[in-house]
Amino acid sequence: MAYRKKTWREKLADKEGWPKVLKLEKRFPCYNAVHKMGAEAGDDIVLANPSVVLECMARVPRGRLTTIAEICRRIARRYRVKGCCSLTTGIFISAAANAVEESKKEKGGLKLPYWRTLKADGGLNTKFPGGVDGHRKLLAKEGFRVVGKGKRLRVENYQDFLHKL
Repeated sequence: MAYRKKTWREKLADKEGWPKVLKLEKRFPCYNAVHKMGAEAGDDIVLANPSVVLECMARVPRGRLTTIAEICRRIARRYRVKGCCSLTTGIFISAAANAVEESKKEKGGLKLPYWRTLKADGGLNTKFPGGVDGHRKLLAKEGFRVVGKGKRLRVENYQDFLHKL
């Protein structure tokens, strides 16, 4: 039987047994990022399903932005825990962006303004379709000014445009 690579949309399918609430441990790959958001070792954190991440991304209107940190804070509040794994959330954000581009050829393709989601520091996402240049072009179409050099691009004054999730 031939192996068939999963589509980006298939990769966004909710995971069985998720959301998972775990006790944060220092050995977790997302420990530093979750710790910066206020969680301590031993606190409950959540690994959310992709659908929850997409729901947050879809709520950001034209002219506004969000960050992975804002999405994680929203998800943590939803599940009444101290934090949300930013690593899995970031993976789902990148997968969503790629799924949107992949589905453009399909009737009823996925509609999601993924480019309105930035890294925690307002930076552009290198893992979005087209890399930082593609991300920059989509943001510029909406009137956002991108500053910086090379892969260190970010939206100028991004905090002024953050949407409350």
